[in-house]
Amino acid sequence: MPFDPHFIATPSATSRRAFLQRVGAGAGLVGLASLLTDEGFGASIPNRSLDPMAPQPAHFASQAKSVIWLFMNGGQSQVDTWDYKPELLKRDGQELPGFDKNTGFFTGQVGPLMKSPFKFTQHGQSGAWVSEIFPNLSKHVDDMAFVHSCYTDTNNHSPALFQINTGMSRMGFPCVGSWVTYGLGSESKNLPGFVVMYDTLGRGLPKGNASNWGAGFLPGVYQGTPLSAQGSPIENLNPVLDDRHQRKQLDLLNKLNSRHQALNPSDAALSARIESFELAYRMQMAAPEALDVERESAATKSLYGLDNPKCVHFAKQCLMARRMVERGVRMVQIYSGGMDNERSWDGHADIAANHRGFALETDQPIAALLSDMKSRGLLESTLVICCGEFGRLPLVQKGGTGRDHNPHAFTTWMAGGGVKGGVHHGETDEFGHKAVIDRVSINDLHATILQLLGIDHTKLTYRFNGRDYRLTDVAGQVVKPILA
Repeated sequence: MPFDPHFIATPSATSRRAFLQRVGAGAGLVGLASLLTDEGFGASIPNRSLDPMAPQPAHFASQAKSVIWLFMNGGQSQVDTWDYKPELLKRDGQELPGFDKNTGFFTGQVGPLMKSPFKFTQHGQSGAWVSEIFPNLSKHVDDMAFVHSCYTDTNNHSPALFQINTGMSRMGFPCVGSWVTYGLGSESKNLPGFVVMYDTLGRGLPKGNASNWGAGFLPGVYQGTPLSAQGSPIENLNPVLDDRHQRKQLDLLNKLNSRHQALNPSDAALSARIESFELAYRMQMAAPEALDVERESAATKSLYGLDNPKCVHFAKQCLMARRMVERGVRMVQIYSGGMDNERSWDGHADIAANHRGFALETDQPIAALLSDMKSRGLLESTLVICCGEFGRLPLVQKGGTGRDHNPHAFTTWMAGGGVKGGVHHGETDEFGHKAVIDRVSINDLHATILQLLGIDHTKLTYRFNGRDYRLTDVAGQVVKPILA
């Protein structure tokens, strides 16, 4: 029977022709799906028909079940934190031979080499060199895998943020957290699968705003849910109606939406909206308990620094992250630093004051997070990542004592979740200017994150505009030397 272009699939369409057309099309699709699965093409496509956030099987066994990504927004300086370069001390004030003045963002403010204002010492059995600004994190180097040879493709904040979050330097693509929850779903029925916490000291969102945790062309249910560490973590979290009346209201709304969805089965945005109403209802029951850090012991709160005015805001976020992962949240991303240059790790004017200040905010809480999760047995199943969007030049920026952006080199460290502790992968040159040995691209970094979660980055795809997209596009190599 030929396809009738004037046929409209509605609940009232019960003619013989409509029935046969539906059965014929459905049988064909079932047969096609079976053939594709037999050939292995459908194996990586999760079943989203009933619950888009239902837990999905990984491609292979893995230790990591969740991720906490600590994002040092603005561009942490590798040569002042984790990548010790004694040559900078020897050559302080000298010109860097062959330097391309277009490397940084402020091309007219290129100065000579500048030594780090911080003292470095070795720590742990691995002997890792660590800046003095991290007295607490230095105690955890034997649990960390350092990748010193990361690089990116842009020297500007917004495109660099988009690239490290989505793999692309332009907006409109799904971020890592969205891909992860699309691929694995969430273990929590009552909390979002992907949560984001941005800077809370009035410094605003990172450049690019919510696009950094957007779902792009993936269904909207996979986008990040932003939380605040001040006031109510989620707006409108407290219900206005009592539970019975709110449930009746939601049931009616779902009935109407489901009826509309039956007429528009391919509307992914509508499916996401229906699920968001249900999740919002469940969150009103579960989120207040999950996000209430006051339920923790006095010792735990002190460990994180909730009694330290220098870091209480970030401490609260780290503790909330642990509580959410404990309850099945798949991915949590925390941003240190906001929109403006000196209100983030973007130390153009005075690298010493800038980095010392932000280290005071983050060092104790992150170290506590690692200690606390390790003592609870959570670190084994949680991948902790720490980095920024790019590094900083080993040169001084004229007009101050700061450093400009450097896309050619930055350091990322990982801990837990199948990572080999106490290892160092890749190297920069003697000045920390460029990654030169075992270079690691953003695609490589993303491929490694997915690998640690049990996902083959080449098989996690989503068809959009006629092609299959993936987080790593057409590139990406897993950094195997850091895997346990």
